[in-house]
Amino acid sequence: MESLSQELRDRLRHVLDPELGASIVDLGMVGEITITAGTAHIPVALTTIRCPLRQRIERDVTQTALTVEGVTSVMIEISEMPPDAKASLMDTARRIAQAHAPETTIPRTTPVIAVMSGKGGVGKSSVTANISVALARRGFIVGVIDADIWGFSLPRLLGIEGSVAAIDGKMQPLARSEGKGEIRLLSMGFLSEDDRALLWRGLIVQRAVQQFIEDADWAGIDYLIIDTPPGTGDIAMGLTRLLPQMSAVVVTTPARAAQRVASRAADFARRSHIRVLGVIENMSPFRCSCGEHHAIFGVGGGAELAETLRVPLLASIPLDTVVAHGGDTGQPAMLAVEPLVEAIVADLAPPAGALGCSARLLDAVERAVADYPS
Repeated sequence: MESLSQELRDRLRHVLDPELGASIVDLGMVGEITITAGTAHIPVALTTIRCPLRQRIERDVTQTALTVEGVTSVMIEISEMPPDAKASLMDTARRIAQAHAPETTIPRTTPVIAVMSGKGGVGKSSVTANISVALARRGFIVGVIDADIWGFSLPRLLGIEGSVAAIDGKMQPLARSEGKGEIRLLSMGFLSEDDRALLWRGLIVQRAVQQFIEDADWAGIDYLIIDTPPGTGDIAMGLTRLLPQMSAVVVTTPARAAQRVASRAADFARRSHIRVLGVIENMSPFRCSCGEHHAIFGVGGGAELAETLRVPLLASIPLDTVVAHGGDTGQPAMLAVEPLVEAIVADLAPPAGALGCSARLLDAVERAVADYPS
């Protein structure tokens, strides 16, 4: 029976988790299998007991088990993974994704930065727009994905309108020139009516983001900036598989409550092997015409979060009416983001053409040889 149980486990390696696209055995979802009088007892642990794909997994496991000679019936015991097992699953899924990442037009050397937070309303989209404009003004071609499918806002924030066309089966991002560079944007706002709600469930939304990555022409971009939806759900998990090179900045407000929620997004990133570049504090105290500073949303949340995560506080963006005006007119205000962008370009996520340590040394040697008189 032990050999039969091993044969069944080997056979179950062909059953894939529908969302992660990896074997449920390799992901650690299958426990110790026993077979008694032809009945296979198969414990299966899911990330959540209310997984919408539970029935599909149970069906695939049952059908696969019944292909093993000697198994006449199947009993599946469903349970929920403990936190440490979930972390291990995400670690395995991430490594599998890195080894089998889908082919896209996004070069593996292109820096990909996800703008994340644990909750809505902290200004991720505004931060995304400002970072994109600042990078473009430095002469870079910046791809932008509005992955907040239900709450898209970047078309208005960036002042880009139009309909998406396809060339050779690839969606063409809509573009606008900015300084010496260019911004190329894909958003559900180009594919749906602006004032109509999208009544889509998670898997459909996840597929839409996947198409923005796999079925779009991103050739030639220097950076890809992704505005993510709040939290750590399907879209965030999907992005980690599709873009193994992705790093993240975490946006919070000065309020301690927002800081604690943002820490969950950072924890998700690190558990998914996404490098956290730093923290951005939005809605910092503003200075009125009288010269006084007013801390409407509190003080210190961004610095505290950065200290907890042991990453830099990249920017503190103050409350200011010019931010709201810039969002309404499609001309981001560019408040306090220049030091942040300088840190990204110079150190945290330099463009693919930047020289690394070995390349810098080789370049210096070559220049010295060229300058040495023969």
